[in-house]
Amino acid sequence: MTRMLLAGAATLALLGACTQAEQTDAKQDADAAATAVQDATSGVVGQTSAGVLGANTAVAFVPALAMSDMYELEAAKIASSRSSNAGVKELAAMITTDHTASTAKLKAAAPAEAPDVALPTQLDERRKGLLDNLNSATNADFDKVWLTQQVAAHNEALTMLNGYKDNTATPRLAALAGEIIPKVTAHRDHAQRMLDAM
Repeated sequence: MTRMLLAGAATLALLGACTQAEQTDAKQDADAAATAVQDATSGVVGQTSAGVLGANTAVAFVPALAMSDMYELEAAKIASSRSSNAGVKELAAMITTDHTASTAKLKAAAPAEAPDVALPTQLDERRKGLLDNLNSATNADFDKVWLTQQVAAHNEALTMLNGYKDNTATPRLAALAGEIIPKVTAHRDHAQRMLDAM
């Protein structure tokens, strides 16, 4: 009788552990799906605003480019520390180098052509959400989440830069936009190739 009770208790404990594991897996799947939806929605919002900002004035372009660079630098820092993929780390290093240079050039050009425009010092809520999604991604999903975000963020930046590169009111900033386009395109294409290979 005692053995039957012990066997029954052990069976119940085992079933409980299985149920808990299934619930944990289901929650992780739901969290990953929610993250993907948030990131996809952010990409659409970003593309729409980039189309408007790119063709607009320096008052809109300067902070938008600064914000784009800030996000890229933070996301690359996270990728450098979280990813174990050599290709992801290589792309993160390239992004860090190129977006650091872009920020320096923007800081040099903006005061001459947009003296009253302040550069942002903090990320907006949308980009903070993207970084939160990177930080909360599982190790197994991290590279895919980061690469997906990179493709969307670089497409957004390209829309903005292409919309601004012919702005005759601020020729230095327009030239900077044109100068940055090939590097941003290379980042996007590199991320897309890696994502396609997954």
